[in-house]
Amino acid sequence: MSSSAPASAYLLVDGHSVIFGWPELTRLHARRQESAREELVRQLTAYQDRSGTRVVLVFDGRGARVSEQTEEGGIQIFYAPAHTTADAVIERLCSKYGATHRLTVATSDAMERQTAFSFGADSISVDTLREWLEGNARDFDRKLKKLRKDAREWR
Repeated sequence: MSSSAPASAYLLVDGHSVIFGWPELTRLHARRQESAREELVRQLTAYQDRSGTRVVLVFDGRGARVSEQTEEGGIQIFYAPAHTTADAVIERLCSKYGATHRLTVATSDAMERQTAFSFGADSISVDTLREWLEGNARDFDRKLKKLRKDAREWR
């Protein structure tokens, strides 16, 4: 996230908060942790592609320092350093970019939501995030069906 960029929308997601807040991801996580992460990344990437909102997914600690994994056109994925929480990384991002970007934090942690709000970010629960993703997918499907219908009528 560049602080010199024009005010743009970012969705900051506490990865484990979502994984343990959505039963289907919790079940996947119990079988294979990476599967739950991959499914969450897939859903958030689709949301970013359809909405134009940049998505930043943050997971709890691994490694000696904050690491980032981003594929071109994909969402940004941060891993907090070992013994640090995703909450701390999200809070630092909010404190650094909250005044210059439109930020929304998705987490089930009430304290993290309050802290994000104090830095100028909006916050939503993981249940509301699910509603956003599902609503966005429905809207996209409706628009796509209309475009296909209009294209058939023009032939």
